[in-house]
Amino acid sequence: MAFEVKFELTETDLEYFRDVMRKAQAGAKQLSEQEILKNAKELSQSIKANVPEFVRLRIQKLEVFVAMIEDNEWQIPSEERIELLHALAYFSDPEDLVPDHIPVLGFLDDAIMIELVAEEFKDDVEAFEEFCAYRDREEGRHSDEAITRDEWLQAKRHELHSRMKSRRSSRRSGRSSFRSVF
Repeated sequence: MAFEVKFELTETDLEYFRDVMRKAQAGAKQLSEQEILKNAKELSQSIKANVPEFVRLRIQKLEVFVAMIEDNEWQIPSEERIELLHALAYFSDPEDLVPDHIPVLGFLDDAIMIELVAEEFKDDVEAFEEFCAYRDREEGRHSDEAITRDEWLQAKRHELHSRMKSRRSSRRSGRSSFRSVF
């Protein structure tokens, strides 16, 4: 039998999470990009089993964030790269809001934080996933043409980076966002 729990985070709750994120980022300033990525990957690998489906689904989003940074062909713009790394810094502390070693609940705060970060980076993630699908689809189509792989990827990347920024800008206009903590 499944048991469903739903809850709503108020603006006060969100501010609490923003504050936790700020503290985690301050504590992770001494970490390199490689350490932050390594910690996010380790968290992802360590909680594949024996966690609620709610957590497992969010961890997949964490893996996409890491892929966005590590994909050399995506060439995530530097501002977004820094913001995403700052967001991932939260996952470098196993003794975060709810210590990860507590059964079932230990990763609940991580799942909530991933969901909040995913909401703020949804335009970026959508653009990245579209880029990956385009790359996979077009891989063999251009082999006989004079245009190089780098050229067709650059054109699509430029289009998606522009759209990503435009959508994020219009979505955030006039409201406070979780991403503003970065």
